[in-house]
Amino acid sequence: MSKRCLKLAFIGGGANSAVGYVHFSAAQLDNRFQVVTGAFSRNKEQNELTAQQWGIDPNRVYDNWQDMLKAERHKIDAVVVLTPTPHHLEALETLFKLNIPTICEKSLVCGSDEIQQLAQKYDAQKHFLAVTFNYSGYAMVRELKSLIQHGKLGTIQKIHLEMPQEGFKRPPEIAGKASPPQAWRLQDYAVPTICLDLGVHLHHLSSYLLELEPEKTSALFATHSEYTDLVDDVQMLLKYPNNITGSMWMSKTAIGHRNGLKVRVYGTEGSALWYQLNPDELELNFNDGRREILDRAGQCQYANQFRYNRMKPGHPTGFVEAFANLYTDIHLALESYLASQDNANEYVFGFEQARDGLALFEAATRSNQSGTWENIK
Repeated sequence: MSKRCLKLAFIGGGANSAVGYVHFSAAQLDNRFQVVTGAFSRNKEQNELTAQQWGIDPNRVYDNWQDMLKAERHKIDAVVVLTPTPHHLEALETLFKLNIPTICEKSLVCGSDEIQQLAQKYDAQKHFLAVTFNYSGYAMVRELKSLIQHGKLGTIQKIHLEMPQEGFKRPPEIAGKASPPQAWRLQDYAVPTICLDLGVHLHHLSSYLLELEPEKTSALFATHSEYTDLVDDVQMLLKYPNNITGSMWMSKTAIGHRNGLKVRVYGTEGSALWYQLNPDELELNFNDGRREILDRAGQCQYANQFRYNRMKPGHPTGFVEAFANLYTDIHLALESYLASQDNANEYVFGFEQARDGLALFEAATRSNQSGTWENIK
């Protein structure tokens, strides 16, 4: 399989976007893609700032995506659509008309009317479209699917999914400042925006794991925030084929949950639990009383592939991102050093830290031998 680095253009996703940098980082993490051009924001200052922060050639940054496509369509391999969902339709229709491969942030559009309109432009035999339902990219979610497929849980009977968040009660802080909901998220469309934002992920996970679509639902919407015209809590009961039942809960007003995405699957022989804040583990329970915790160091049938092990087990998902943070700090310190400036950095450690660590372990060795307390020299 070719590993040629493919060239991407971004529509939206600028420095003031909620998801842009995530896409920028994720796309380039394994050197499969390179972002080379974009119309990142309608705000000229944000557009230019994004290009500067991401090292994009300023001559390949455009005030609007229409001009970008005219100039760049033959120089790129795909376009990533990262504008707010209500603005997806026009861009998608144009991209399909030009037959440009497209990667689109969920939700694809706002409702069935827009889907029907888009269907008139989209040809599955001709066009490439990928929608980024990213949670099924976790290695242990894919391991769970493998377990289900191989009958390890028996015949599946129930699936329960939840995604509680607290953002409408306690907005997250970014760079020390509260980050209130974006304006477009404060309006419901053909379906509540919370369903476009969170619900599509739960639906995707259920469809991905079961390879089935629900047939019936009973839902309860609620409003618990200051945004009194906006649905912010949804509970749903589901009926699937093969006598499978399920439920979904999504909320923006569940205090204490940053992102409590959880998937529970129950079968005739056992059950499985995956929790996104502990992404490297699957909790398994079987009807003979056995309980197991499966991670990438265990007897995985899927998650043991090299592609899911950038770092060995024991360094959970997120470790690579933390490493990138450290490299940013190292870069700052090195720049100062090369400029003959003070290169002290509170996150970058060197000789002294190594020395102190050796002293600690030497003292531990002595203590093991003597059976007494030992001073660290």
